[in-house]
Amino acid sequence: MTINSLFSSDGHELTILIQGRFDFAAHQDFRNAYERIESPPQRYMIDLKNTTYLDSSALGMLLLLRDHAGGDHAQISLLNCNPDVRKILAISNFEQLFKIA
Repeated sequence: MTINSLFSSDGHELTILIQGRFDFAAHQDFRNAYERIESPPQRYMIDLKNTTYLDSSALGMLLLLRDHAGGDHAQISLLNCNPDVRKILAISNFEQLFKIA
């Protein structure tokens, strides 16, 4: 599991790339990716292209990010989901809380 974060050139967007398993072992690294920044971005992009597994603790981490980013006003997109990850997100009704692309 590897988590990297990248700011856009204008600083308005933070992309968090998750590689491998997205589970409880990723908790602290995921939080560090968005909490330890000086200026909060307007948008968050969670790139799941290389995410092989997603469990309930990962869903909880995404909800914590949503709260941190402003709750109902948060602009968070979950990108590049493979079919298994997309199915878990759909079963959890996350399309009502996040933009899934």
